[in-house]
Amino acid sequence: MPNLATTTIRPFVPGGKDFALSKRFYQALGFELTFEAGSIAGFACNSGSFLLQDYFQEGWGGNFMMQLIVEDLDAWWAHIQALDLPGNFGVPAPRAPALMPWGLTLAYVFGPCGELWHVVQA
Repeated sequence: MPNLATTTIRPFVPGGKDFALSKRFYQALGFELTFEAGSIAGFACNSGSFLLQDYFQEGWGGNFMMQLIVEDLDAWWAHIQALDLPGNFGVPAPRAPALMPWGLTLAYVFGPCGELWHVVQA
């Protein structure tokens, strides 16, 4: 049988509405910029990573969602609030953690291209 083991999955996140702003946004959130290669920037945070691409399409950006599972949602929420994301990055205000009907407590964070992050406690 062939070895079909995987090591990671990295989605491509839209960042091309203002690529420089998007890179600063993700660094402010706490993601580490791991590399830049032309129109792609790699970001990581503990066990997860993604590729930010210098590409934007309104319909795609506005429908793109990611889930960030964290150990301490209260700590993340305090961090998010302290960043003044709307004032510093021109994004919609984050939404405070709330218990969803399906049983998860999550906060919403909007990125510069309209991408939506669900920040959820593990």
